[in-house]
Amino acid sequence: MSTEPAGTGRKAGELTARELLRWVWRQVTSMRTALMLLLLLALAAIPGSVIPQADVDSLAVTRWKSEHPKLTPLYEKLDLFSVYSSPWFSAVYLLLVISLVGCIVPRLFVYYRALRAQPPAAPRHLGRMPVQAAYTTERSAEEVLEQARTVLGRRHRLRPVADGDDFVAAERGYLREAGNLLFHLSVLVVLAGFAVGGLWGYQGGVILVEGSTFSNNLTQYDDFKPGGLFRQQQMQDFRFTVEDFDVDWLTKGPRAGQARKFEAHLSYHTTKDAPEKEYDLRVNHPLEIDGTDVFLIGHGYAPVVTVRDGDGKVTYTGPTPFLPQDASFLSFGVIKPPVVDPQIGLEGLFYPSFDMRDGNPVTVFGDDLNPTLSMLAYTGDLGYESGRSQSVYVLDKTNAKPIQKDGKPVRVDLQVGDTFTLPDNLGTVTFDRVDPWIRVQISQTPGKGVALIGMIMALIGLCASLFIRPRRVWVRAVPGTMTDDGATRVEVAVLDRSGNGEMDEVLATLLGQLKEKQ
Repeated sequence: MSTEPAGTGRKAGELTARELLRWVWRQVTSMRTALMLLLLLALAAIPGSVIPQADVDSLAVTRWKSEHPKLTPLYEKLDLFSVYSSPWFSAVYLLLVISLVGCIVPRLFVYYRALRAQPPAAPRHLGRMPVQAAYTTERSAEEVLEQARTVLGRRHRLRPVADGDDFVAAERGYLREAGNLLFHLSVLVVLAGFAVGGLWGYQGGVILVEGSTFSNNLTQYDDFKPGGLFRQQQMQDFRFTVEDFDVDWLTKGPRAGQARKFEAHLSYHTTKDAPEKEYDLRVNHPLEIDGTDVFLIGHGYAPVVTVRDGDGKVTYTGPTPFLPQDASFLSFGVIKPPVVDPQIGLEGLFYPSFDMRDGNPVTVFGDDLNPTLSMLAYTGDLGYESGRSQSVYVLDKTNAKPIQKDGKPVRVDLQVGDTFTLPDNLGTVTFDRVDPWIRVQISQTPGKGVALIGMIMALIGLCASLFIRPRRVWVRAVPGTMTDDGATRVEVAVLDRSGNGEMDEVLATLLGQLKEKQ
């Protein structure tokens, strides 16, 4: 038996290109697909929270690669060190956006039509409705229906009167449909806000030592992530100086040693010729300058170290930021004197409140009560003159070796004011003092206002759709000539469309209003 549809020349189930595209579009824009893509996006984001990301902490990425040399090539091929900008994550995100738009736009028209729809005509048998009542009156059917229109017209939308109608139909709660419409529309507004911010905005970070000045240009950033349509001309011409930095440490209780509050005192200029202003930068209290936000997101210590060569000539001096490794502010850092021959590098730890516990060095407090440096010294080709870009937090020891004395690596242990002399006339290292540093995030997000409006719309729409209860009411008046006793029979029915309302009280109130002039 042939399986081809009669008169089509096609096999059963065979689709044309147009039909195939329509089928694919329906699958992509179904709510089931949107939920699956949302779940897939959540799963795809897990590696970004487990594996260090290059955009967030490049030093952590470098350390992870050195500790896992076998897995590193595979992770790099899968873009697991930059998950959120990888092609596969972007593809899932883009499909989710397309699916949401495809789901939402048709529903907007459905809710819009429902918002403008007139109340439906009364069912033929109102007595079969779940909540209904009937009574008789000596008044004419026309008088009853006119009074019903007056009573219901105060808070309900009435169905237009047509010739031959023996009923009044009314409905209220249309704002529920407006809430549904507003909520679905808000999703598109939020997506548009995120898109604007992602395309035209930027985000960058920089570590600033107390007393240093930052000018808002690309050369000043430690890391910078621009949007796809970002242009350097849109960056605001401001600058600010970190005058000082204060930390309030907890000294008692289970959280002793942690920072309770910290703030940076800034002086800034919004433009080159603008007068100086002051601002206390705190967590969750950013400095806003003409649409650009400056956030305080971290802090740490920068030991001030002076390195001299064998002739006593200063080859390096200044504060060097060390990066905290845990809540105690045990910090790791690298010192690279650039012009020493032979090349010298120092790598090690900074202890803010140094102490020995069971023979092991520890820091017992986050405050710099007993600052101590403990570093290993290296010499050889450290790549200073190779021309390759290097992280200031990583020491390339591929072609270098530890400086040794008596067959053991030299460990440079210093407290403030101490000077250590390197063997073989390689020079000295002096620990002068400790300066605090802060890490600030500077971002410009043009679409955040649009996204905020979308979130407010979503909240209003959700409240309307949850708390507004749509209700339909019908009143039918049967003339006395059509009843056995000659009186007009009035039937009233109430329907709660939300399905969870108690309509008996509403029906009783409506009956009382209709019988007022009986």
